[in-house]
Amino acid sequence: MRTEHETKAGVETGAGYENAPVRFDTKIAVLLREDLEPWQRLNVTAFLVSGFGTASPELIGEPYEDADDTAYLPMFRQPVLVFEGTKEMLTTAHARALSRSLPRAVFTSDLFHTGNDRDNRAAVRAVGKDQLDLVGIAVHGPRNAVDKVLKGARMHP
Repeated sequence: MRTEHETKAGVETGAGYENAPVRFDTKIAVLLREDLEPWQRLNVTAFLVSGFGTASPELIGEPYEDADDTAYLPMFRQPVLVFEGTKEMLTTAHARALSRSLPRAVFTSDLFHTGNDRDNRAAVRAVGKDQLDLVGIAVHGPRNAVDKVLKGARMHP
């Protein structure tokens, strides 16, 4: 059974849809620079998507619970798709996301050298949007708009 949030988010509902695949009107996507180390890819992805739940609470599903009634935190109710591309691709995707006014998060190479949120924000603040050394960007929005932002990127292996 679909939740009220899924219905409002544009998930197909109604007679005959109980067993149909869930298809969301929006997409959450992360684009990573292809030359990152594996630990960096994981770290950047986690940081990038962390803001979407607070900016768009409707993206968060219901809490989880196992058969022993142990409670777990709720998570995104739709997949996060991860892509990779060149440094130039990230710059292009960033410009496209800005031109479409999509909710976005950025991770710059400087953030690998900071150790806390205050210093992270200061590192991004110190550089103009066209000079950011992007290693990752995350976007959320209508599927077709996100697809246009990520045009040319490939799915992360």
